[in-house]
Amino acid sequence: MSLFRAATRAMTGVPYIMLGYDAATEPGGRVGQAAPLLDQARAVVPIPLDNETIVRANGAAMAVGGAMIASGVGARAGAGLIAASLVPTTAAGHPFWKIDDPMQRKMQKVQFLKNVSLLGGLLIIAAGAGKR
Repeated sequence: MSLFRAATRAMTGVPYIMLGYDAATEPGGRVGQAAPLLDQARAVVPIPLDNETIVRANGAAMAVGGAMIASGVGARAGAGLIAASLVPTTAAGHPFWKIDDPMQRKMQKVQFLKNVSLLGGLLIIAAGAGKR
């Protein structure tokens, strides 16, 4: 693996490792943010785990996926794992469409769009683009 490729893998994976670890070990306010989305999901599908456990598991999935990308071992699967967890994370964490305050709405919209961009990059990795 080239130095450039190793650096870009680290730049992509390490933030997920750090932020995922934080969510897994200290879910804090993320549990409350996730609650409305999880309540909607429970109305359709039985989810046997409590909200805190789900938030912790989501964080762990991101940390593991980030490690897979950063190390290059199973990077495509790791990117897919993070992509799958990023969709509900984004919907629960940045619902700009529900916010009335224009400044807060704009800030959450920026975060939502940032996550959409990250999702695009993860899907490129998961698809194996750039692989030789």
